[in-house]
Amino acid sequence: MSPEPAAARTTPGRRRRAVFTAAMVLAVLIPSVILRELIESRSGSGPVADLSAIAVPMAATAWLAPYASYRRRDALLWLVGPGVYVFSVIAWRLALSPYRDWRPRPEELPRVRWSRDPERAGTWFLTKASGDVDHTPLR
Repeated sequence: MSPEPAAARTTPGRRRRAVFTAAMVLAVLIPSVILRELIESRSGSGPVADLSAIAVPMAATAWLAPYASYRRRDALLWLVGPGVYVFSVIAWRLALSPYRDWRPRPEELPRVRWSRDPERAGTWFLTKASGDVDHTPLR
C-alpha cells in the first residue's frame, strides 16, 4: 500500500472544522442574497427574484455533493427547504477531506480504504476520484 500524501496528513480539529464549515456556508449564502437583491431591484420581487436566491447554493451543492457522498440531485432540496441543512452537512464533511468520518456509499467502496494511521483511527481515506466526478478529489 502506498503511504498517504503528506498534505493529507493534517486533519483539522473540531473548532477549525466548524470555522471552515461556517465560512463555506457563508461563502455560498452571501452571494445568493446579493444576487437576489440585485435582481429584485431590477425586476421587483417575484418568483424570478426568489429563484435567483437559490441558484448559487444549488450550483454549489450540485458541484460539491459527490465529494461528500451525496448525489448531485440533492441540490434540488433547495427548492423545498432543507437545502441549507444538506449544504451544511456537505461543508462539514468536506472540512475533513480527504478523510471521511462517515460510512461510504456502496458504489464508493472501491475508491476508499480504511486509514491505518493511529491518529486518524476510525476514518476512511479517499484514494481515487469518483466515477461521476470529472475532476480530482478536493485537497
